[in-house]
This record gives sequence, structure tokens and C-alpha cells, in this order.
Amino acid sequence: MAVDYLVIVVYLAGMLAMGWWGMRRAKSKSEFLVAGRRLGPAMYSGTMAAIVLGGASTIGGVGLGYQYGLSGAWMVFTIGLGLLALSVFFSARIARLKVYTVSEMLDLRYGGRAGVISGLVMWAYTLMLAVTSTIAYATIFDVLFDMNRTLAIVLGGSIVVAYSTLGGMWSITLTDMVQFVVKTIGVLLLLLPVAVVKAGGFSEMKAQLPTEYFDPLGIGGETIFTYVLIYTFGMLIGQDIWQRVFTARSDRTARWGGTVAGTYCLAYAVAGAVIGTAAKVLYPNLASADDAFATIVKDELPIGVRGLVLAAALAAVMSTSSGALIACATVANNDIWARLRGIVPTDGEQCDEVKGNRAFILLMGLAVIATAIALNDVVQALTVAYNLLVGGLLVPILGGLLWKRGTAQGALASVAVGGLAVIGLMAAYGILANEPVYYGLLASLAAYVAVSLTTRPTDAAVLAAWRERLAGRAPEPGTASETVSEQVPAAQ
Repeated sequence: MAVDYLVIVVYLAGMLAMGWWGMRRAKSKSEFLVAGRRLGPAMYSGTMAAIVLGGASTIGGVGLGYQYGLSGAWMVFTIGLGLLALSVFFSARIARLKVYTVSEMLDLRYGGRAGVISGLVMWAYTLMLAVTSTIAYATIFDVLFDMNRTLAIVLGGSIVVAYSTLGGMWSITLTDMVQFVVKTIGVLLLLLPVAVVKAGGFSEMKAQLPTEYFDPLGIGGETIFTYVLIYTFGMLIGQDIWQRVFTARSDRTARWGGTVAGTYCLAYAVAGAVIGTAAKVLYPNLASADDAFATIVKDELPIGVRGLVLAAALAAVMSTSSGALIACATVANNDIWARLRGIVPTDGEQCDEVKGNRAFILLMGLAVIATAIALNDVVQALTVAYNLLVGGLLVPILGGLLWKRGTAQGALASVAVGGLAVIGLMAAYGILANEPVYYGLLASLAAYVAVSLTTRPTDAAVLAAWRERLAGRAPEPGTASETVSEQVPAAQ
């Protein structure tokens, strides 16, 4: 294992080195939080694919393939569909808004009264998303070094917190590009063909396994529908995803770069399911489906290659974890703490802007590591995160983009009713039940429409400023002209 260990150590050292390099570039709030809004198509596509394909997509995707066969691809497939929908229909408009958070978008659309509540919901989502990725370090480091769970979480989490705190989005972008390349080589080009060959090819896999393993809908229609509702729609509104859209240097980059990343996700989904199906042939009696990835890597790959593929799994976890961490810190600082203190967000070049955001990444990172140590169930934590996100924020966000009659009161009611309904229904039906997100989303929609129709329409000046921003004709938030122009409609 010495060669495999060396591969992993070099990889981790490289992540820290890129964090140090990113620190030298991140001199302003824009550079620290959204990489200066100047990523080109190649870097944008790679980093977007890296952020959405995390440990759940890699280890969990292979596990679903082990359990259900080819239909196990549906979870990751719906993530790809959501990224495609975001890129084709919404990314250009989102990029033109020139904001930093989803809550800032809601403030622009509804007149400055939806930020704190929506920020709290988004903060809870990004925190739990970062926690689930951090928990996954324990699985990988256990395979690599037979390491204690708590120590594994502290080690992996500390590395992610270090490079994220040092360079912000620039460091995360650079590390995500490396992680994208490592995942592509490790999972698609190495593990996939080796797994199929070791299992005897597709003909032998079909002969060894039940026919339902090759049924595209074998996982069940209700499960697929739930995946669409949670993951496809979740991709449309998550702060971690939007913050990557904000890094694009143009509308075209956001649209086409995201489309490439979404297509890559579809291929990754199928690859994970095929690897899991092959693992079922090779190891039919594993205690847990989630052990399939680590088992096939450990037993079937040669020295050196094994280290690279395990680095790919580590890359998948780290990319999602770092993206969720900076999203969590951005929301905590800009949408909650600054608003509670009555501070108007700016986009200046002052060093204290970067220092403040850097401090929040460190603080949120420590909170994520502590929470990950306290929790055990990754699936439950991830389900809570997406239920809150979709149940609480999907309707007011898409409503704001698509329905001009939506009002601030309707948005606030939608967030409150949807969020509380999801929490109550999870307590009643169980965290993993489908009912919380179904009924929570319906309650959120009903509250949004009913309250919007019974309250005064949004001020015409606010809507006019919103349309100017969507068209890309308004100045970026934080500039002098922007601050003055927005204070007038807010005061009205």
C-alpha cells in the first residue's frame, strides 16, 4: 500500500498548495467569493461538475447500482437533469444578477424583505450538505489507513477548511479542477472498465444477476419521482450551485459550460450504476451496499491505480464539501450576520471584506467538523438538507423568476409555511419518508399564491430595477450608483 499512500499524500499536499496560491489572488470580496466572476468555459464546466458530484454521487451511486442494478443511476441522473435545466433555462439570468447569494436575489425581486428568513433556511441546507460530505471522509480514510472515525473527519475536514479559508473561491476552483480530472481518470477511465472486465463482461453480468438489475425503472417509479423532486429541483435553487454560476464570465459560459457539466453528470451516473452492478457479481453478499465502492477498489485494482481511484473518491467528497462550506459561510456572513447588524453588503476592494468572509469560513468549518463528529447517518442528514431547501425555498425562488404577481409577503409566507411543514412532517412521518417534501412543497405553493394574490403587488420601481438587473443593464451590487438606486424603492 506504500505507493497508494504516496499518491494520496501527494494529492492532499497539492490541495493545500493550491489554497496558498489562491490566497495570493483573492484580494477583493468578488475574487474571494466568486473568483472575480471571470471563469471561462473549461474551468467553469469542470468546477460545476466537481461541486455536484460528491461522495453521495460516487460512493452512494455505486451502492445504488449494487442494490438495484442499472436503475441505481437515477439519483445521480436526476442531479444531471437539474444541472441541465438550470443551465439552459435560468443560468444566464442568474449570472446577470451579479449577486453573491440566493437571498440577495430574493431581496432584489421582492423589495428587500425576504433575506434573513430565506438566509436561515439556505444556511441550514448548506451546513447539512457540508456535514454529509465531511462524514464521508471517515469511510475513505478507514479504507486507506484503518483510521478512527473522529480522527478521519478531523483530518479531511481540516484540509478542506484550510484551503477554503486561505483562498476562497479561487482556491476551491483550482482544487475542483484537479478533483474533476482525478475523478474522470479514476472512475470513468480506470474503475469502470476494470470492474466490467473483472465481472466477466455484460453478458456474464446478465447471466449472474436477476433481470430486474437491467430494468431502467427497476428502482421504482415513486423513488424516481422523489429523486426528481429533491435533486433536480434542488439543483435549481441551491446556494452552492448558484455561487458557481456567479463565477461565470458571461451568459454564454454559464449556459454552455453548465450544459457540458450536466451531460458529464449523466455519464457519471451510468458509470456508477454499472460499477455497482459489476460489484454485485463479484461480491454478492456484502453487508452494506455502500461498501461496494471501497471493496471493488481495494480488491480488484493494481497498486498505484488503487491509490488514484481512492483519491478520486476523496476528490468527490472534497469538492462538494468545500463548495458547501463557502456557500454556508457566505450566507451566514452576508445574509444573516450583516443584516442583523444593519450592514449594507458591498463589493469593495477593502481587505476587511476578505478577512471577514475568511473568518466566517473558518468558523463554519469548525461547526461542520463538530457536527459531523456528532452525527452518524449521512443519508438522513442529506435528506434533511434537501427537504428544507426544496420545501422552503423552491416556490419563492422560481416564483420570483417566473411570476411577476408574486409579492414579498407571499414569499415570506411560502418560506415559513413550507419550512415548518417539512419539519413537522419529518417529525410525524420520519426523516426518510417521501411525504414531508411532497406536502411541504404543496403547502409552500398554496401559501405563496394565496398571500401574493391577497396583498398589494410589488412596487413598480422594484420590478423595474429587477428587470434591469435581469437584462444585465444595472450596475453590480455594492457600487455607489447601485447603493443609491436601491435605497429609493426600498424606502417607498
